[in-house]
Amino acid sequence: MRTLAAIASLAMLSTACTERPQAENLLPPSEYVTTLMGTQSDYALSTGNTYPAIALPWGMNFWTPQTGKMGDGWTYTYGAHTLRGLKQTHQPSPWINDYGQFSVMPVRGNDKLDEESRQSWFSHQSETAKPYYYSVYLADHDIKAEVAPTERAAIMRFTFPESGESGVVIDAFDRGSAIEVIDDRTIAGYTTRNSGGVPENFRNYFVMTFDKPFSGIELTDAPASYKPGSKVLYPEGGKSVEGDHAMAKVHFTTARGEQVNVRIASSFISREQAFQNLKELGDMDFEGVKEQARKRWDEVLGAIEVEGGSIDQYRTFYSCLYRSVLFPRKFYEVTADGQVVHYSPYNGEVLPGYMYTDTGFWDTFRSLFPLLNLVYPSVNAEIQAGLANTYRESGFLPEWASPGHRGCMVGNNSASVVSDAILKGVTPEEDVETLYEAMASGTDKVHPTVSSTGRLGHEYYNTLGYIPYNVGINENVARSLEYAYDDWCIAQVAAKLGRPAEEQQKWLTRAQNYRNLFDPETRLMRGRNEDGTFQSPFSPYKWGDAYTEGNAWHYTWSVFHDVEGLASLMGGREAFATMLDSVFVVPPIYDDSYYGARIHEITEMQVANMGNYAHGNQPAQHMIYLYNYAGQPWKAQWWAREVMDRLYMARPDGYCGDEDNGQTSAWYVFSALGFYPVCPGSDEYILGSPLFRRATIHLENGAEIEIDAPENSSEKRYVGKMAIDGKVSERPFLSYSTLLEGAKVRFEMEPEK
Repeated sequence: MRTLAAIASLAMLSTACTERPQAENLLPPSEYVTTLMGTQSDYALSTGNTYPAIALPWGMNFWTPQTGKMGDGWTYTYGAHTLRGLKQTHQPSPWINDYGQFSVMPVRGNDKLDEESRQSWFSHQSETAKPYYYSVYLADHDIKAEVAPTERAAIMRFTFPESGESGVVIDAFDRGSAIEVIDDRTIAGYTTRNSGGVPENFRNYFVMTFDKPFSGIELTDAPASYKPGSKVLYPEGGKSVEGDHAMAKVHFTTARGEQVNVRIASSFISREQAFQNLKELGDMDFEGVKEQARKRWDEVLGAIEVEGGSIDQYRTFYSCLYRSVLFPRKFYEVTADGQVVHYSPYNGEVLPGYMYTDTGFWDTFRSLFPLLNLVYPSVNAEIQAGLANTYRESGFLPEWASPGHRGCMVGNNSASVVSDAILKGVTPEEDVETLYEAMASGTDKVHPTVSSTGRLGHEYYNTLGYIPYNVGINENVARSLEYAYDDWCIAQVAAKLGRPAEEQQKWLTRAQNYRNLFDPETRLMRGRNEDGTFQSPFSPYKWGDAYTEGNAWHYTWSVFHDVEGLASLMGGREAFATMLDSVFVVPPIYDDSYYGARIHEITEMQVANMGNYAHGNQPAQHMIYLYNYAGQPWKAQWWAREVMDRLYMARPDGYCGDEDNGQTSAWYVFSALGFYPVCPGSDEYILGSPLFRRATIHLENGAEIEIDAPENSSEKRYVGKMAIDGKVSERPFLSYSTLLEGAKVRFEMEPEK
């Protein structure tokens, strides 16, 4: 490895050349997006575990082609050969699964109804998948199906062959649903299917209007025993079905090339509100909705412009940015008189104010929410208002929400998400005190039915300073380390609000609890028993057990708020760097005895060929940037480029693990810009290696961040000098406060020496 001097010793960068080269003639950013990135995944190996979301940024409803069977978390997989429908989905991940889903499928043939009989072969060669538009040729039906979205509605267009047996199947799914024929062009219904986290009165109401009258209608609540074509009704009004599994099929006679348009909307509040949401489509035809959606995507993605890269880099960057602005999704609606309201997934009431959902903070506190705070703060302001409402309605901040509290992952990372927004001035002023109260109260309680919400093991943590290994609480090291960081986050807000000194000190003292789990013998974080002894036997390669989806090599670095303190425990900066080196040097061996079988995260670490570094899962994703604290920034630059170049690509197998609601994508977005938020809640970003020669971030306040690296290339991945507004930085850090005012950041890139 080269012997580049630490940035602190860099000479003054010349400012003589301040003019930016003329911009490239690039496509609109949405045209670079590959929505199929990450879809070549399954239970055993995740290359993203994504699906092609046809939606607007943060939209309430997504649509996706459905290849999997009803209820399958892998709703669309790239290797599948048949489609079963175009599905409205709210699924944040296959592991959490879906809720409020229903599907629409155009068909030819009176015998086509249930998901097996109606499925059709398709090819990716006749598929167009963009954020704002999807089309596919359904070979078995000789039908082209298209969809374009708004936030709560969509329009579909079906191009039929000449047939007296054309139709559209509406599948409201099982576990409780209903469909009603309103008139000869209108269908309404609801679906209750969910995967948890909803009150008893949960329903997703849907409405759809066709621009061609039905020639016949079929309804059933038992498709498994229903013979298609046996109960054809005609639109005389008042026709409905309600039961376990409601389905409808509307019939047409069509000429070849005839197009039928369907306007669809849904609501978690009521049928009436679903009809109100349908008005999002206005008087626009299909092409108008499509164009409006495209413009919205280009507006949101265009907040960051990159230049001076390859076509593959543009595709990967904007595909990752697309994933970064999908979740959390809106869960609020707008009434006829313009009031913002939401159905509460916490108490079942319809209440005023914002609500967002479908995200897990264990993943997304690391870089997704810092990205929102920097580039899209107005959106996060609404999210924070929604979090305040969540606390008011449930007594807790969420840790995993879909749509309500879900039992998944560990930690109390809502404290990071909330504190970072408050400290950066994003949170609405009227919600700050409520959110501080919510963070503080969550430190000494746990949700009565969802143990991942609040702090499981708080009784031990608040007295001993850690959760013991031997008291029956799994993943105890991971929980303890994350609680310590979360306490530091709370301390920062307490200081900002001028809380009493003893209150601030309580959080600051607890923030040092990470020290209680550091084993000086191994220089790793290790489980500790209630009597103070360390767990024995101990293997740093054992996944799970004391850790969450990782091992000691991964979790030891989860001291985001006091890296210098961690380095001191390890024996200083050199020893710290050596331990970081070791993660990449030790072979990808593992111990899966805790799980009883290899989990997909283990496989993803193995196949990456980066030793025991597991970028495909979140605990290790910040680790690369810690080399800056050790005075070896060139190693951070080396590994950041290696990960970007090798583990990300805009293709179906383009991720190196679960994409996880924008987190893994946001890592790439930050890293491609050349800096990363190691410690949300602080003012600092840590230097990496910019991927492009030029980048411009258009901030919502009207300022711009200009990032220039004119000599950048694959051979020149090292930062020789970095200047901010013409002044050489003495440290490998950028501050949020500086960037927020608008800044010119210039990198002088160098090859390995």
